[in-house]
Amino acid sequence: MKDLGSATAVVLAGGFGTRLRTLVQDRPKVLALVSGRPFLSYLLDQLVEAGVRKAVLCTGYMAEQVQAEYGDAFGTLELTYSVESEPLGTGGAVRLARSAIDSDPALVLNGDSYCHADLRALWARNAECGGDGTLLLARVEDTARYGKVELGENDVLAGFQEKTGSTGPGWINAGVYVLGSEVIDDIPPAGAGGAVSLEKDILPKWVERGRLYGHRARGPFLDIGTPQSYAAAERFFAPDRPV
Repeated sequence: MKDLGSATAVVLAGGFGTRLRTLVQDRPKVLALVSGRPFLSYLLDQLVEAGVRKAVLCTGYMAEQVQAEYGDAFGTLELTYSVESEPLGTGGAVRLARSAIDSDPALVLNGDSYCHADLRALWARNAECGGDGTLLLARVEDTARYGKVELGENDVLAGFQEKTGSTGPGWINAGVYVLGSEVIDDIPPAGAGGAVSLEKDILPKWVERGRLYGHRARGPFLDIGTPQSYAAAERFFAPDRPV
């Protein structure tokens, strides 16, 4: 099994951050300062720690700021950029970056969320399952904001429960994926019908084929999608936070 050093990581960093506009007005959401650092830096730290050596940053809104912040490297991580000229959705952004992905599978991460998890274990779990992809799952006390992931035998993904029908504790999509080339190539190319959501348009189709798996992470999950969750991220990454 190839380790993560051979993987291309694809980080979805093109979001507007509409709900954060009152707090973050002069930069893209992934550069929102969390305990004095851009939020994206914590994800790049995680990739470096896991041994990943190449990442493609999928940018869009204020893309030039992201490239100015990081340039062509972050520590031992080589960085390249895939820039959207118009919003393509999470799936469309991955498809646009296809020519820069030189591993099969690839590691895909949402740029506005973070799960404290062992990415090496996720990668190994995908190889063990032998499917078309594996999603990192996080346990939360209330799935109402995220929607719930339904699991079958051996943690085969059985479905996604919409936010409106989901309450109470459960497992959610943590926004980190190991995806095979067939899944990525299934995404329509840019200009073939507008924005494409990885979560809503692509993954449910592959769930029906019974070829996607879940990997349960025990670490906490956080995001910066709302002012409340942004504040929670500040507390989590605070230098003086009790370990």
